[in-house]
Amino acid sequence: MSETVILVENLSKKYILGHQEKEYSLRHSLAKIPTYLSHKIQNFSKGKFSKDVYKDFWALKDVSFEIKQGDRVGIIGRNGAGKSTLLKILSRITEPTNGRISIKGRVASLLEVGTGFHAELTGRENIFLNGAILGMGKAEITSKFDEIVAFAEVEKFLDTPVKRYSSGMYVRLAFAVAAHLEPEILIVDEVLAVGDVRFQQKCLGKMEEVGKEGRTVLFVSHNMSTVSHLCSRGILLESGTLHADTNAEHAISLYLDKSYSVSKELPLVDRKDRSGSGKVISSSFRVLNEQGIEENVLQSGKDYYFEIGYINKTGHSLDDIVVSLDFFDDKGVRVLLLRSNFTNNNLSINPDIGSIICALKNLPLANSFYRISIYLSHADREILDWIEDAASITVEGGDFFGTGNPGLPSYCKILTKANWSTIKT
Repeated sequence: MSETVILVENLSKKYILGHQEKEYSLRHSLAKIPTYLSHKIQNFSKGKFSKDVYKDFWALKDVSFEIKQGDRVGIIGRNGAGKSTLLKILSRITEPTNGRISIKGRVASLLEVGTGFHAELTGRENIFLNGAILGMGKAEITSKFDEIVAFAEVEKFLDTPVKRYSSGMYVRLAFAVAAHLEPEILIVDEVLAVGDVRFQQKCLGKMEEVGKEGRTVLFVSHNMSTVSHLCSRGILLESGTLHADTNAEHAISLYLDKSYSVSKELPLVDRKDRSGSGKVISSSFRVLNEQGIEENVLQSGKDYYFEIGYINKTGHSLDDIVVSLDFFDDKGVRVLLLRSNFTNNNLSINPDIGSIICALKNLPLANSFYRISIYLSHADREILDWIEDAASITVEGGDFFGTGNPGLPSYCKILTKANWSTIKT
């Protein structure tokens, strides 16, 4: 019987959200501090008090589970489900409001790029610093040093302060240190998306190896195929509560089914499971055919217009808006990404409400069911709104190739035409 290495009992985390009746951006608020304090003092002397509104937000509520040595656990859930909060508590970065956790063994956490690194120290110095934090001696770290450097591929920059590293170099070294200094428990929060595809595969292979060595891996990801490949067990969080603790495939199935029902049951404008500043939000989504008629069942090879309604809460027009539509298949794998800045088509939006149109010719999706996520940002400076599973579509029929052949939807979701010929030798 494997021993328990993580025990979570009735874990809860509460944040207190406070705001005045009128909300401002951070920059605006900082600039207004002298005026704000002056008004507070004047109102206090006159016996007037402005109303501050406080609200309790439970990021986690009464979560309990047990993890055995060698378990590879995928923690999944929608934005705001409590995944990152849970990992921060398990990593001792933040304290729970209620409940308790018991952890047996050394924990290495990779929650965001450069976590645990000292910006002024070199890569070499940070390797030894992180090893010391894990309780390892100098000789033990030295024995692993060359292996860490080779895996991270940062030999030329070992004696450069990590503040000068690119995000890719940061994540390569951070992962290499976390995985090779032999912690009993490795916690990873989808930072692998920062690296290139080759390095991501390298990291997944290393995590699989770590699990086979009998160490424990906790992995948060939105990529269900990765969770399915890497993890044998799935913990599904929903609005801060434990919705399911089961095998990975069943947890993924529950997650995808729930995502579909949410997109169908609740109008987009009323959805709360979104992230970003909220200065601009996506409020509606439709797919229109060439005649401007809304359609829910699409056909491969036809032309469509994806219409995103928005609400601009800033009160003034905004330029340089980036819009993305992400298409995910029935396994949660992203198969198509439409993004305005790929073609230098960043947009300007109205001061109040309006619509964004994405025109797509020759729909290249094979017959299947797809979920769509919507992402809005102000250039690369600020995420305005990001909502997963904002809508869903079904692609059924169509004649993309002009031959009546639908392709092989169970093997490949993207269709494209190629010319075939032979050459005499």
